[in-house]
Amino acid sequence: MDLITDAELVAANRRAVTKKATYPTAIAARYDRRIARIVISLNSGLNISFLPRDVQGFEHAQAADLVETEISPSGLGVRFPKIDADIYLPALLEGFLGSRHWMAAQNGRAGGKSSSPAKTAAARNNGKLGGRPKKNKGLAEEA
Repeated sequence: MDLITDAELVAANRRAVTKKATYPTAIAARYDRRIARIVISLNSGLNISFLPRDVQGFEHAQAADLVETEISPSGLGVRFPKIDADIYLPALLEGFLGSRHWMAAQNGRAGGKSSSPAKTAAARNNGKLGGRPKKNKGLAEEA
């Protein structure tokens, strides 16, 4: 186990003070069953609400899992102990609801579902050419 040096502790505290001055902090957090959203009230007077399924680690959470919340001492985090998941407010306010990999997967999934005239035309042209080429089983077995 690595020990934290005094210099590292001072630097971490300095970074925390800067973060806290840069971002609003949570003063309340709850799950609103009526609208099926997590609602976080900030000290700036704003309320943020979002669907749990849109946040990494919350995709399969049930309403009963979200009733209990804890706000971190800094006010920059909200913990949901029943599902062992946390929300970091600076990341949430910047539009990140999960890790970069998870966010990329969500964006890719949404993009694949999108439809546009260009995508429709490309699919039609591909269909006129016979569609997707068949996979050659012989080549797949050799690889």
